[in-house]
Amino acid sequence: MTALPAMSLVAVPGRRKQTIELAQAIEARGFPGIYCPSMSDGLALCQAMAMATNEIRLGTSITPIYTRHVNEFAQTVSFIHEISDGRFDFGIGVSHSPAMDRLGIKAGKPLSDMRQFVEELRAVPRAGELPRLVLATLRKKMIKLSEEIGGGMVFANGARSHMADSLAVLDDATRANDDFFIGNMIPTVVSSDLEAAKARNRKTLTSYAMLPNYRNYWKEAGYVEEMEAVESAMRDQDFDRIPDCLSDQWLADTTLFGTASEVREGIEAWFDAGIKTPIIVPSSASGGQMQAFQEFLAIYE
Repeated sequence: MTALPAMSLVAVPGRRKQTIELAQAIEARGFPGIYCPSMSDGLALCQAMAMATNEIRLGTSITPIYTRHVNEFAQTVSFIHEISDGRFDFGIGVSHSPAMDRLGIKAGKPLSDMRQFVEELRAVPRAGELPRLVLATLRKKMIKLSEEIGGGMVFANGARSHMADSLAVLDDATRANDDFFIGNMIPTVVSSDLEAAKARNRKTLTSYAMLPNYRNYWKEAGYVEEMEAVESAMRDQDFDRIPDCLSDQWLADTTLFGTASEVREGIEAWFDAGIKTPIIVPSSASGGQMQAFQEFLAIYE
């Protein structure tokens, strides 16, 4: 049987109960995991899902480390870990400067901040047992840190062609360890209208292309021309031009789109590239979140 990916799920205001029902349906279909991005409250959603499901793994992908006190994080994630019978992964990251600026939060240095956060989290007294810690990664220093202090790593919008090079910094024993999480969040559109599907994924990733850490990563992955074109558009303040800078080759390397069979083949390619847990982030070329999930879930019927 073809291995199934995990799913990315967000609880949108007004549809939170419906989201829990969707999580139950995802579990019933045999998918291995549900991971919640930083938008909305992923920890609250994971807590609710822990009480509404029985076997599926749950996690954040990711929670920014700056948004709560470390003591509160420790108590919350230990609680979810316990009531889920160990099914919860605490995915953590330093997020991005624009997101933190909007909250009035001053971020520091990613590597040292992450190391300090994990040390402080593990030192919180009377919190209880902590879940597996999964670090948000892009560049190789953070990948190596995830091996040193964490129990896994997760990309968002990683480049499949560059994955072997990125994962090469991990020890062979780590890569072979089934308990070490290696995931990647992948924007996905299932549609026979390829141009509409590509346009939807370009729209999703345009905001990421405006972030310097992502551009540096994608340059490392070989997409220098595309990222320099983005930077030129930003200097000209011609932001509408940014999607046109993102080539089809880059899009096919970082996202999934196309017919049911093409998307299934793409997921298999991600497994072959070393991603143990592809995390599908469904979008629709013609509808909202719930339609996107219907379109994706249908490819396995």
